[in-house]
This record gives sequence, C-alpha cells and structure tokens, in this order.
Amino acid sequence: MGEALLGGLIDGGWDPEHLAVAEVSAERRHAIEGRFPKARVVPNPAWAVAEADIVVVAVKPGDVAPALEAAEPVLEPGALVLSIAAGVTIAALEALVPGRPVVRAMPNTPALVGLGAAAIAAGHHAGEEHLLRAESILSAVGTVARVPEGLLDAVTGLSGSGPAYVFLVAEALIEAGVHVGLPRPVSQALVTQTLLGSATLLARGPEGPEALRAAVTSPGGTTAAGLAALEARAVRSAFLEAVTAATARSRELGGS
Repeated sequence: MGEALLGGLIDGGWDPEHLAVAEVSAERRHAIEGRFPKARVVPNPAWAVAEADIVVVAVKPGDVAPALEAAEPVLEPGALVLSIAAGVTIAALEALVPGRPVVRAMPNTPALVGLGAAAIAAGHHAGEEHLLRAESILSAVGTVARVPEGLLDAVTGLSGSGPAYVFLVAEALIEAGVHVGLPRPVSQALVTQTLLGSATLLARGPEGPEALRAAVTSPGGTTAAGLAALEARAVRSAFLEAVTAATARSRELGGS
C-alpha cells in the first residue's frame, strides 16, 4: 500500500526528489529504487523523516511501534503522522509521537490501481489543516471520506474487506457462466467487463443502485427471474452479515 501511495503521488505531480522511503529489507529497497529512481530510499526510519512535514506509516501493525520509536527523536514538532496501519488506534499512535498531529486512515487494495476508497479520522492534535494534508496524500490513489475513529471498524468491514466480496461475486459469476455453457475465458472476460461497466455507471451517473437495477429489470423478464433466485437465497442478508462480521472482527483485533 505504501508503494501504491508513492506511485500515486509521483503520478499526481509530486516531486519524487522530495519523497523519502524507509525500508529495512534490502531486497525491497532495491525494488523500490528500481521503480522510483528519483525517490530517496533509506534503511532507517529516522533517516527518512528528518525535516519531513508529513510522515506516512505504511507498515504491518506489529512494526508500527519500532518504526515510530526510531523516528520520533528526529521528528519535527508539527509533522503530521498519517497511519494506514490496520488496527493501530489513534491513542496508540499518539503515545508513540506525543504532542504531534495524528491522522489514522483505512484504505483498501484498489489503491494499487489508483481507485481506492479510504476513510480518515483525526487525532486529538489534528485539525482541519492536517485532515486536508492527509486527504492530499490519499486522494492520489482514490477517494477519501472523513469519519470519527469509532467508525473505522465499520469502514474496515465495508470497503476494507469489500474488494474480497466483489472478487467472490466475480468468481461465482464466472463459474455460473461456465455452468450454462460458456468457455471459461469468455465467461471471465464478460464478467470482468460487466463489473467494470456497472461500477462506472454507478460512479458517473446521478442514479443510485436501485434505479440502475430497475432499469435493467423488465417485468417478467430474464433479469427479474435471476434476481428472484438471488432474493430467494437471501443474498442481501448474506452481504449484511458479511459486513457485520468483518466489522466485529476488526473491533476484536483493535481491542475496541
């Protein structure tokens, strides 16, 4: 995810020479240097954050404390700490960087192709200016919404886990196409384009999903028959339960 942000920022016009990346793995450092030759890639967090006004924490949850403990002594007093580490609370982050503005974010994997959906929540020392700066980073790879921290678990259950739900739907539709006689490559191509086109219609048009669904559904037609089968299998309820279960699991992992 950190590499996706780096690429999005550079594609969005940020000067790569003003961007620094800390990566402890030599193999990963070489890979990042190869992809972004003008960015500064270093092995120690302290080397990357010195004089920085924005610090993005894009590491595994268990690595957050060591990374910030190494960076904190040289961190500028007003530097914004933007964390995309899953499950690490604002309180935990603020304890590692006392007195500094913290914004916690929950992005999702479509950020890898510049179409992510992220939500952000402000810490006690973060104001409007800091939220705008966080949005300027995350909007390079998608859309950004503001929520209270207490809703980030719900964001995790919905958009954080959401790509997996969509991929499961894609798998099922491809198998269904094969079941009714289509060659697998043809079924996969049709499903992929159908999902892409449908999402684009939803994103670009003024209509909501209900209106778009109704426009495809003629009374007594083929789509109505298919939707009736889905409703009989309680597909809506299954998605509700999936998001609820993922939200609950996020709360458990975060200790909230």
